[in-house]
Amino acid sequence: MSVSFSHLGICVSDLDASLRFYCDGLGFVEVAAHEVGEEFAALMEVEGVRLRSRMILKDGVTIELLGFDSPGVTGDGARRPMNALGLTHLSLRVDDVGATASAVEALGGSVIGSTRTTIPFGDSSLDFVYCTDPDGVRIELMDLGG
Repeated sequence: MSVSFSHLGICVSDLDASLRFYCDGLGFVEVAAHEVGEEFAALMEVEGVRLRSRMILKDGVTIELLGFDSPGVTGDGARRPMNALGLTHLSLRVDDVGATASAVEALGGSVIGSTRTTIPFGDSSLDFVYCTDPDGVRIELMDLGG
């Protein structure tokens, strides 16, 4: 049996804003666009589904942004606790946590300043902060000092 990673999907409230956030702010590149309808209703377990899908890519990782036109989105967009079952966060290596965090805020995300953590590591240091995308998805920015 062969298994390989395909992509990770994120439901978004505003597809255009999320594309700007991930592409302009975090360096992803749009690689495909799809219009999805009732043919996927059973698979998605959503009746009357109509959505726009945008595949974005960075460093070999593909994320599918899902913008539901029908029936719309559910949820409150609050960031989930790290100890809640299921996926907890996306993690990105960056060369400047502060500059990347500023870009996140400028493009509609939030920086959770209380999570900023710097740990001495040999002659360098490790620097981390959690952010969220415009819909509350937790993103870890980390500079591993190397």
